[in-house]
Amino acid sequence: MTKMKFCGLSRPCDIEAANELKPAYIGFVFAGASRRYVPPERAEELKAMLLPEISAVGVFVNEEPERIAELADRGIIDLIQLHGTEDEACIRQVQTLTGRPVIKAFSIAKERDVEVANESCADYVLLDAGKGGTGTQFDWSLLSGMRRPFFLAGGLDMENAAEAVRRFHPYALDVSSGIETGGMKDKKKMAVFAAAVRKAESLRDSSPEFKCGRSAAEKRKYDKSKWKVRHLRRAVHSGDADECGDRAGRSL
Repeated sequence: MTKMKFCGLSRPCDIEAANELKPAYIGFVFAGASRRYVPPERAEELKAMLLPEISAVGVFVNEEPERIAELADRGIIDLIQLHGTEDEACIRQVQTLTGRPVIKAFSIAKERDVEVANESCADYVLLDAGKGGTGTQFDWSLLSGMRRPFFLAGGLDMENAAEAVRRFHPYALDVSSGIETGGMKDKKKMAVFAAAVRKAESLRDSSPEFKCGRSAAEKRKYDKSKWKVRHLRRAVHSGDADECGDRAGRSL
């Protein structure tokens, strides 16, 4: 089952949307240069609102391991994502200091980048384009070289999420800009993305094999999921104001 990570959450309404849609992970960005940065105090408040079954990932760029451990000890984050130039020694130090799983992000541009990710000592690897958070997609053909489960990021949105699941069966899809409108998280886009991933993962597609080999109940579930995705897409493209944006405004 492909999991989801909604990254860059920063407002109470973002957490409310996540609690409703139930991705496996959400992400708090602690890199000061990012427009999605959240101060630790705000992240702590948001984490208190988060359902316990959803894990909070702290995203860091070349941060001091001791600082990361401090946030982990405060219970603000459940996993650590390293999105800078951290080497293997740094990854191991963070693992030791925090006792939390570490996700190491890799910028993928050539086959050697994939091989480096395969060899990482991190608990999980995340494959992205460039420095991440830009909405840019790398060459997915390079994924054929992956020999371990991975988070897929970079240019994901409600239009290509299902394709990513069907073609590559990643451990998780990590999305940020693809569920935003005007630089802020959009609940409707989050819902469409989640519905598309779950439809693709649970039922794959409407192939003849599916139609002949599945039960009537499964086919009804498939038809219902198709309707839900179409309905949510229409809502997104209708231009209706996003509830989250209306209520919270552009605070960051």
